[in-house]
Amino acid sequence: MIRVAIASPQAIVKIDRRRMRETVRAVLLAEGVIQAEIGLAFVDNDTIRRLNQRYLNHDEPTDVLSFPLSEAGQKNTVGELVIGAEVALAEAQEGKHNVHAELTLYVIHGLLHLCNFDDKTTSSAAVMRRREREHLKRLGLPDIVPKDA
Repeated sequence: MIRVAIASPQAIVKIDRRRMRETVRAVLLAEGVIQAEIGLAFVDNDTIRRLNQRYLNHDEPTDVLSFPLSEAGQKNTVGELVIGAEVALAEAQEGKHNVHAELTLYVIHGLLHLCNFDDKTTSSAAVMRRREREHLKRLGLPDIVPKDA
């Protein structure tokens, strides 16, 4: 069973909780995860900037922060994703696409981190970007994955 909890202590972007739960389940099942407890928190720029500074020492808002809470090899994947709703809105407006697609990309990216993907090297980032594109396509969303990433 895949459990998804969603918090949205911001009023900038309306979150479609049902679609986000469906996204989490679809991505995890496609990655072979059948047991999980995932928390999603959609937050404003100030909140994600403070968390980014605290945990990664980057003093700026970011798209998504992933916090794995389960050990490697554990059969139940547990983790928290903090998603920058304001960042998503700005990126969607700049890219002239729907904010829901941008938020979905951030959720996919964070979930891939919880599934032990990383983007620290050029080759691992390319693998991760390919998986993001595959998931977006499977969900019927446009390919909005940055080309230069």
